[in-house]
Amino acid sequence: MSSYTTIQGRAVAEIEEKKSRFIASLAHVETEEEALAFLEEIRAANRMARHNVYAYILRQGGAGAAGRVRYSDDGEPQKTAGLPTLEVLQHAGLTDVVCVVTRYFGGVLLGAGGLVRAYTQGAVVALKAAQVVEMLPSCQYLCEVAYPLWDKVQYALKSLPVQLLSSEFTTAVGFTLLIRQTDAQSVLDTLTRVTDGRIETLLEEESYRAWDSESK
Repeated sequence: MSSYTTIQGRAVAEIEEKKSRFIASLAHVETEEEALAFLEEIRAANRMARHNVYAYILRQGGAGAAGRVRYSDDGEPQKTAGLPTLEVLQHAGLTDVVCVVTRYFGGVLLGAGGLVRAYTQGAVVALKAAQVVEMLPSCQYLCEVAYPLWDKVQYALKSLPVQLLSSEFTTAVGFTLLIRQTDAQSVLDTLTRVTDGRIETLLEEESYRAWDSESK
């Protein structure tokens, strides 16, 4: 498992070029079906628009196949719209993302160079409005300690590169930790040390999770 970069949720931004409006909409997607559904959602919301240009990049295709890259000029001159939009996503190193740039024609022709600049800038401003995150291989652990040890564990967690997802107080203290895969062994070793080996841990899940720049 290796890390990858994507966006969280959605983002939208708008520019105007010679009276034409360019509305760029970005979304995190994980399948081609999700990408196409987002495209149809934008088309439905902008039925009066002249063009809905799109580009998407996926880590995986259908049925676990290799990644997929698609774009469309949607009636604009070839390579003046979809490809520039795609290149913005590629230059940012993004995957599992779709961008739809909607154009409301303002009556002034932009020419090939003007179209490339407008669609590029539309995608760029939408990307600036998005929350870009790094998705890292992560482990989710279920842990349990006796009540007298909980204070020591809490103190240790403050300085460890973990996210405490939940805690439950029954006959013992059960808690769930999210740890980057690269940090997992050192975190478990530290918790074992501070509890003198009196901690139970169970690997519940391995997955990609978002870690922002402020994470430990």
